[in-house]
Amino acid sequence: QTSCIRTQYIVFLVSCFCNLADQLPKHQLGPPSCSPKMNYSKIKKKKKAFSLFVKAKEVPAAARCPAGGEGVRWRCCRQAFEELSGIHRHVALQHAGDIGLLAAPTDAAQQAGLTAKQALAEASLASGPAPAGRADGLHGHPYSSPEISCTLPDTSHFSYDELTSKVGEVLLYYCYCEVKDPEKLCAWQKALCQHLHLTGKVRVASEGINGTVGGSKVATNLYIEVMLSQPLFKDILCQEDFKSSAGGAHCFPDLRVGVFKEIVPMGIDPKIVSYKETGIHLSPQEFHREVEQYLSQASQGQSDTILLDCRNFYESKIGHFQGCLAPDIRKFSYFPSYIDENLELFKDKRVLMYCTGGIRCERGSAYLRSKAVCREVYQLKGGIHKYLEEFPDGFYRGKLFVFDDRYAICSNEDIISACRYCGTLWDQYKLCSSQHCQQLVLTCPSCRNKGLTACCHVCQEKELKVTSRASGQTLKEECECTWRRPRVPIEHVSQRTLDAGKD
Repeated sequence: QTSCIRTQYIVFLVSCFCNLADQLPKHQLGPPSCSPKMNYSKIKKKKKAFSLFVKAKEVPAAARCPAGGEGVRWRCCRQAFEELSGIHRHVALQHAGDIGLLAAPTDAAQQAGLTAKQALAEASLASGPAPAGRADGLHGHPYSSPEISCTLPDTSHFSYDELTSKVGEVLLYYCYCEVKDPEKLCAWQKALCQHLHLTGKVRVASEGINGTVGGSKVATNLYIEVMLSQPLFKDILCQEDFKSSAGGAHCFPDLRVGVFKEIVPMGIDPKIVSYKETGIHLSPQEFHREVEQYLSQASQGQSDTILLDCRNFYESKIGHFQGCLAPDIRKFSYFPSYIDENLELFKDKRVLMYCTGGIRCERGSAYLRSKAVCREVYQLKGGIHKYLEEFPDGFYRGKLFVFDDRYAICSNEDIISACRYCGTLWDQYKLCSSQHCQQLVLTCPSCRNKGLTACCHVCQEKELKVTSRASGQTLKEECECTWRRPRVPIEHVSQRTLDAGKD
């Protein structure tokens, strides 16, 4: 195998020198002007670059399928390699130019301030998708989009402690735009987040990007700077589009970056219902005035407006705008069905929509507008997040649910929800203790101390039975929280009118 590897290096070096000769101007061809020592140094750099490139193509051990051995160990250019000689041959023949960039960055790259690590990221992104088994979900198109820059920020002037400090923040943002090469954007995002030690979740699609990431203040500031300088987002994304809250990398278990059909899962093809058909955006100040007017009119039974919460039931349960209509749905993909089943409710109405950061309203308002029954559809720009920055004690009461390990952030002291078991005011979610359930449960400390830690009686009994079984067998009963809740609730207009403005 050693001789085979040596052969691959020779093939690689020959191809590199041939490639270099083709690129040199005619007047530079001729007797070499550099010393043997300098040539040896260049060869060492190329060997190191070669090793780095191969290393970057490794499939993580956890993602391999060792049915009868180690299985696929490297992936590059949508090809799988089990033997070291195979990946060496491929890199030597197909990526000589990339290795040259790694070993000695071009003048253009040096002018752009590319480090060796950045050059590696460039070469890795240019050569194909990340290894299978990762959360990237890369598939599909060639890496040819000219508007995506893959450079990484220079962090050499920051210490490791500054970049990884636990005292930091969580960013929430989205950007709807046409992305010709989602896979390349996805790979760059993963490289960028890893470079800055960020955790979180980033969804990429042909319709844009949606992310929530956590890290040190230094890291999140750099992330925003790089995102704003990205040619793809320039003149679309701005500083105000990033919503921040106290937190850090510890707010997420890991980093997940992937390519999806939608950047927010509504379940409708973006080509059918596009973000381009969205409702009218209202600033927090404008939205505040609209809600104030709506509540005043609703209290007199004269309102022609619906204040619609586009979030899931467990989000609106711990915090919402006064007088809102909060659909009892479990996920956003049920929202279109909810609109269809309650279409009469929205007929000839002015609709004020809101969600956490604004992204669900973009597609949600577009879907509602496509039904052509409303007088007008408005949405809160920047979502509840931005509203609370300007009106922490405004018409939004309770906590704001967030999709990370914090579960909620607060701007006022109101508690509008109660313990699942005793009814005491309580709004701090915990995961159901049943090992087969991922529902969130509101159970106060007193009830938790009594062992009431599941989301419902079915899960509570299941947990007791499982822990008492020596065999460890599991039960398959459906959770009460699931089978008792209609997938799409039907609203009653008369009851809605009576309840308006009473919160």
